[in-house]
Amino acid sequence: MSDSTREPHTGSPAGGGTPPGDDKTPSKAPDLVRSGFDRLVVKAGQTAAWLVCVAMAISVYEVIMRYGFNSPTSWVHESVVMLVAVSFCLGGPVALASNRHIRVRVLYDTVGPRFRLWLDRFNDLVTFGFCLGMTYAAYVMFWGASHNPMGDWQLERSGTSWNPPFPALIKGMILLALAIMCIQSLIHLYQSLKGKPAPLPDDEGAV
Repeated sequence: MSDSTREPHTGSPAGGGTPPGDDKTPSKAPDLVRSGFDRLVVKAGQTAAWLVCVAMAISVYEVIMRYGFNSPTSWVHESVVMLVAVSFCLGGPVALASNRHIRVRVLYDTVGPRFRLWLDRFNDLVTFGFCLGMTYAAYVMFWGASHNPMGDWQLERSGTSWNPPFPALIKGMILLALAIMCIQSLIHLYQSLKGKPAPLPDDEGAV
């Protein structure tokens, strides 16, 4: 048979190709975000993650100035602590938004979908109560760090030679993060009461 009469190569196993339906490309990870508010929190967290890179950059600058030019700074250490603390504070809302917080699923995996929904409701209710109480505690802490004993606005400072108001600002970020988590948990509780289960890593994802 001449070359002109041969059938074109179709990528079959006999021809060395990949058989249909045997694509080894990994599928996209499921979307575990439960609400539009959670999606905004995740985007904000992704942006805030760059603060760690800024902290690393100014740390390198401090090392160069200290050991290369014998001219250490007075602001890098406290700035690094501030940047990392802000990034750490936002870790809680991001983990709650993407539903990737640590959990023990021994009981959850052994029950049916109906009982899982009730477990979701119980978990969301407890989470909301915890976040509400912690938000109040953070508010009391921030109030003490932002007002003097006379009740006037006065931010708590570090007490170093540079003396920035970072302690008060960090406590303010803790309050903000917990307030965000309080809103998130309330939305999650509403969703579970409406019958929408919480997505899990092995689920199809949030809808």
